[in-house]
Amino acid sequence: MRRLARGSIGSLMTTFAPGTIAVIFVSEVTGEDPEGYAAAATEANALAAAQPGYRGIDSARGADGIGITVSYWADEAAAIAWRQHARHSEIRDAGRGRWYRWYSLHVAEVGRSYDWEKE
Repeated sequence: MRRLARGSIGSLMTTFAPGTIAVIFVSEVTGEDPEGYAAAATEANALAAAQPGYRGIDSARGADGIGITVSYWADEAAAIAWRQHARHSEIRDAGRGRWYRWYSLHVAEVGRSYDWEKE
């Protein structure tokens, strides 16, 4: 898989506190309108980063079109507020109609988190 993004508040590597909510989005893109998809993803990421309770995002997509994006939220209320965000809903609907062959979404609570990096 090709790593597309690693982001968080202030750092490329972040350890998340227990109780952080992870929204795990696994999908396969159709390959249709790649410029529109890229623009929508960029907009959605910027909107998410501006939301209260946003903690970061990890995203990767393989050459086969299958990808995973995990967004991190301070709590369940922040994750739900993002799901209900009006513009996010519009982008999500466009994705269903145009950019995604399928997707699966899972919501989990972080129980433990750590980072490691080779020096």
